[in-house]
Amino acid sequence: MFALTIRSLRRAHWIAFFAGLLLCWCVLFAMAVPAELRALEATYGTSVVEFLCTGLLGTSSFASAFAMWVLMSAAMMAPTAVPTLATYDDLGQVTKTGFWQLLGGYIAVWVGLSGVAALVQVGLYRAGLIGGLGQSLSLPLTVALLIGAGLYQFSAMNEACLSRCRAPLTFFIQHWEEGPFRNGLRLGLDCVGCCWALMALAFVGGTMNLGFMGLAMLLMTLEKLPDVGRHLTKPLGGMLIASGLALPLIS
Repeated sequence: MFALTIRSLRRAHWIAFFAGLLLCWCVLFAMAVPAELRALEATYGTSVVEFLCTGLLGTSSFASAFAMWVLMSAAMMAPTAVPTLATYDDLGQVTKTGFWQLLGGYIAVWVGLSGVAALVQVGLYRAGLIGGLGQSLSLPLTVALLIGAGLYQFSAMNEACLSRCRAPLTFFIQHWEEGPFRNGLRLGLDCVGCCWALMALAFVGGTMNLGFMGLAMLLMTLEKLPDVGRHLTKPLGGMLIASGLALPLIS
């Protein structure tokens, strides 16, 4: 699969794909909240950050929150689908149109989830449970997110979705006749099914936190690799549960 992906880099649509990813990450880097601003909020409270950055951080406005989550989802989740996209691209040397339709269906699902995440973020902010930088201000909320994400790693739904993500060739053989866009929708739903709980942890460390984004992208990508993921899922769940249980003791 690695050799296949390297060969695919020579094709124009793959170059465009990775250029789009690079652009997303560049925009996220430009929008990243500096450490000085995080320290300012910790010292003076959310109101100072809201005054300085109203509408930019996706807290009080649904539109800005939605735009931020769409950008995050594209930058973080498209790379996790590279092995699946490469498998599709190699099946009969499919057309460029089919590649983009598959990717479009996949991203469309994450755009839908971004709308839900934006509503949740705005609601949590207005309830005073997260700060102006999208990070949890509530110990019970933080504990619930960590333990919830950890427990979900052991769930049957998570395992079922991961098993389909780890076997793209089998998936395409079963659903090829549905066409690339509907295949993309199915893949997107499976991806949401195995990754939404880990994405929700953005509310622990703060949305638009590049450190969280990079680590989460790496973990979700590794989880979808059959030779690696099966050894990662449950230990990761155990670590998240242990962190959630230990947090009240050390806070």
